[in-house]
Amino acid sequence: MAPSPLLVARGLCKSYEGSRVVDGLDLHCDAGTVLGLLGPNGAGKTTTLRMLYGFIEPDAGEIRYGAKPFAAHRSACKRMIGVCAQEDTLDHDFSVERNLRVYATYFRPRRADIDKRIAHLLDLFGLTAHAHQLPAQLSGGFKRRLMIARSLVHEPQVLFLDEPTTGLDPAARVEVWQLIARLREQGLAIILTTHYMDEAERLSDQCLILSAGKAVAQGAPRELLGTILGEHVAIVPAAQIEPGALERWALAELGAAPARVLHDWHVPLTAAQLVAFSVQFPDARFAVRDPTLEDLFLQLSAGGPAARPRTP
Repeated sequence: MAPSPLLVARGLCKSYEGSRVVDGLDLHCDAGTVLGLLGPNGAGKTTTLRMLYGFIEPDAGEIRYGAKPFAAHRSACKRMIGVCAQEDTLDHDFSVERNLRVYATYFRPRRADIDKRIAHLLDLFGLTAHAHQLPAQLSGGFKRRLMIARSLVHEPQVLFLDEPTTGLDPAARVEVWQLIARLREQGLAIILTTHYMDEAERLSDQCLILSAGKAVAQGAPRELLGTILGEHVAIVPAAQIEPGALERWALAELGAAPARVLHDWHVPLTAAQLVAFSVQFPDARFAVRDPTLEDLFLQLSAGGPAARPRTP
């Protein structure tokens, strides 16, 4: 029998000034898994996160942590939650070690073994040698490690990571990825938001795609790509095709205009559509590759078929 999810939300709704920002959203996240919460700007990701960890109240819907309704067991549920925001919220007057220690005092009951817990986190995140430094003395990658470590000091079961690698160099990003993978292996349920589609594809067990406050698709990354975009993406130099011809064909045959990236068109196609494309444009030279979440993101931003609500 499958374990119960650590986080379940049903029918979440939130409006601001008469505009529905989140509209009937359902989601769940199990222990030892990463749920990628994805979508273009304005899709409702931030509002969803803030409702899930209690920063704002939903207008409708229910949130449960384990068997506990969040609304009725707020203190107990918050004890289960760790939040690592995108913004730097470290206390820059305190050392690395002191940041962890002070943050731990916010949770009740207080841990009797806090010294052991802090030492463990400093070791796990490679911060032991920096324990007595101020955050300003750390690199961007080590600051991010400290923020994630701080969000775990009370040993939560559910961790929210909001854009965890924004602004980091490639090496530091990979190091954070490795830490996230290790935390997943330790049984944490992790909700991840990111605009780096390679990051979402590498880390997420399941992705929930939002558009205009609604869930438009949910599933494992590769399954989503095959279902929504097809097996291939054709990269077509714009100069290869008469202006307007590709857009007209795509609207008629695919139901959406292709994405334009600099001087190339990116056209998601099934195998049958790829054949039809080749017949329609026999003189065009183009490359074909596997689809990625970035292609799905571009479709969402363009308001194509992927942006239309589907049953998750």
